[in-house]
Amino acid sequence: MSDAFIVCSELSFSWPDDTVVFQDLSFTVGAGRTGLVAPNGAGKSTLLRLIAGELRPGGGSVSVDGLLGYLPQTLPLAGNRSVAEVLGIAPALDALTALESGDASEEHFTTIGTDWDIEERTRAQLDRLGLGGLPFDRPLWTLSGGQIVSLGLAAQLLKRPDVLLLDEPTNNLDLDARRDLYHVLDDWPGCLLLVSHDRALLDRMDRIAELERGDLSFYGGNFTEYEQAVRAEQEVAEKNVRNAEQEVKREKREMQQARERAARRASNAARNAGNAGLPKILAGARKRRAQESAGKADETHAARVGDAKARLDQAERALRDEQKLVLVLPETQVPAGRTVFLGERMQVSYGSRPVFAGDGVDLEIRGPERIALTGPNGAGKSTLLRLISGAVAPDAGEVTRARGRVAYLSQRLDLLAEDRTVAENLAAFAPGMPQQQRMNLLAKFLFRGARMHLPVGALSGGERLRATLACVLCAEPAPQLLLLDEPTNNLDLVSVGQLESALTAYQGAFVVVSHDERFLAEIKVNRRLRLANGLLAEGP
Repeated sequence: MSDAFIVCSELSFSWPDDTVVFQDLSFTVGAGRTGLVAPNGAGKSTLLRLIAGELRPGGGSVSVDGLLGYLPQTLPLAGNRSVAEVLGIAPALDALTALESGDASEEHFTTIGTDWDIEERTRAQLDRLGLGGLPFDRPLWTLSGGQIVSLGLAAQLLKRPDVLLLDEPTNNLDLDARRDLYHVLDDWPGCLLLVSHDRALLDRMDRIAELERGDLSFYGGNFTEYEQAVRAEQEVAEKNVRNAEQEVKREKREMQQARERAARRASNAARNAGNAGLPKILAGARKRRAQESAGKADETHAARVGDAKARLDQAERALRDEQKLVLVLPETQVPAGRTVFLGERMQVSYGSRPVFAGDGVDLEIRGPERIALTGPNGAGKSTLLRLISGAVAPDAGEVTRARGRVAYLSQRLDLLAEDRTVAENLAAFAPGMPQQQRMNLLAKFLFRGARMHLPVGALSGGERLRATLACVLCAEPAPQLLLLDEPTNNLDLVSVGQLESALTAYQGAFVVVSHDERFLAEIKVNRRLRLANGLLAEGP
């Protein structure tokens, strides 16, 4: 393994509006594969950009030992560039071609340097990433989003970097392309720091780095082991909170009992002093001493209560806000025998090109089926979802839908009115629902207090997802069929978990397009369809 590593010392960074992202952050990343996880907005991509040198820290330092490769989440690749230009091999290929044609100029030898095998090495790298046979002169605008991501990774690997930074590298990749990337990274010999919400990829890491509250914590092992460690920490934290709460109650109770005893003693002493006929000066002295003693005891108990509250506060700070959804959605139930959708010989054409092969595709969805629709990018999966929803009319064939709502959630989550609040959007979807019931329902989707009165346009990605789910799943009437197109793209791990909880509670039929196998397992898919080469078939 390489000895390459990343060192950040007292790193600080703020945006121009003085929003602090990091303050005195220090850590080291050594050789091996490290997965970086955190909620969206915590600063994961910003941290990679700081390490890559795209951003300058406001304080502290960042150092990288070795050659750096960096693949950002949004690739700055112009559409008119060729594959060879993106890979950075165009000058060397041109020089080799010139030499083969008899031009032995010194500049060609200088350009090539030691890269006499650049074409063979590049072909081997492209083959490993599922891009075998891709012409070097092919323009980028002819490639899919997934192919461009794989090409960007190939360009970084061809540099033979010691340190590799990857920001959400599986976004836009289909299942086959993801598996190719997994195998490439399995053999990675250097220092890898990777941001991802792909749990299958994170399970191939050597360690997990968690960015929380501006600090970085490291957990040995893969993502599953990290989840187990976090769960154990949470159980300990919850136990500590319960114990601290009991301690506060006990100290308060003892303080109250001490006050009551002191009051009874004072009352008895005053009565006894009167009965004993003690002089006023002596009775007053005894009373003052009793009051001083009671005051000191009360201060002692108050201090104990304060200490107990401080321990409770410390225990609560260690407790994670898990932001889980706990839902019951009986209105979404669909009888097992009901046909909610039937399409026969469905065909859609773009220009003169049909999307599906032959006479089109057939599809029947019955009862509460939980269907995963998979296939390579560009196969027509999104088109099929839009056919099922009614957003696209078939050019040929017949479609029958059961009476009831069909809800379609696109990747953009653009179903809600941007200028309306969360509460106003829900009122539009469920106008017959009493206002108090809507407020209670939004609280179950973690919109409490002022959060439910924010306009949708001001929400974060995770909040937008929860607002959309609340409106769709609790609409009047509730949906019998739910269609989701790559719903986990661009969601952080917390939001993915919330989506899984919502779909687990949903009792109707759904069709989901996803390449995330862990997600499909969690939502208990019971039927799989694959669309490839224009054919729709049962199976993985």
